[in-house]
Amino acid sequence: MVAPITATDAAGRTANTRTSLVSNFETFLSLLTAQLKNQDPLSPMDSTQFTQQLTQMTGVEQQLLTNDLLTSLLAAQSGTGLGGASNYIGKDATASWAVTKLDAGSATWSYELGGAASEATLQVLDSTGKVVWTGPAPDRSTGTHDFVWNGKTTAGGQLPDGGVYSLKVTAKNGAATVESQVLTRGRVTGVEMYDGVPYLTIGNSIVPVSSVIGLDEHRAAADTATGDDDPEASLAERIASALNPLKLLS
Repeated sequence: MVAPITATDAAGRTANTRTSLVSNFETFLSLLTAQLKNQDPLSPMDSTQFTQQLTQMTGVEQQLLTNDLLTSLLAAQSGTGLGGASNYIGKDATASWAVTKLDAGSATWSYELGGAASEATLQVLDSTGKVVWTGPAPDRSTGTHDFVWNGKTTAGGQLPDGGVYSLKVTAKNGAATVESQVLTRGRVTGVEMYDGVPYLTIGNSIVPVSSVIGLDEHRAAADTATGDDDPEASLAERIASALNPLKLLS
């Protein structure tokens, strides 16, 4: 299973580390100053020991500067905006994302199982977290599988289009839990900005760029269906067949 690491998470961890280093740095300076003030004039601090302490202080200061640089790099990466995210348009993306919109009585997700499951259950939740539909997963084998929900509740009622829903998967093999995750897959058709963060439009889902875990060149459905290895050769064959004199005379 691949889980994305967001720039926000990384920035938060860097900030926490910097706070800890600043505290240690200030404590170190206080102790060193107190040590220098209260040393015995007849037996001053050994120069080698003093040099080692200064070296340690310099190392901490360099670590603080490194953390500041990492924070700047993360801010620059987040600020690429539409320019960087636009490179995703037209490509097939896989994102670790479970939220989509019900449109034309249909909502589509993918789910991945890390191993074969003896039982696997899917739950559709509305925007408030309430479970509106529960049912068995259509495929319990290892790998990634697609699931299409028809917008009906477990009781059979039809929910209106436009609602936002998320999918949850629970899988077991006997008493053991099978690792699983929900995915959003499809062609990227657009990019939008929300609070300075770029989001991709994939089908009926709006997905943050940070959740993307896979990217491929888009393959047209027609090319996939025909199975032709050489589209140009196939086109030439169709033209030759259409211009066949025997067909023109028939």
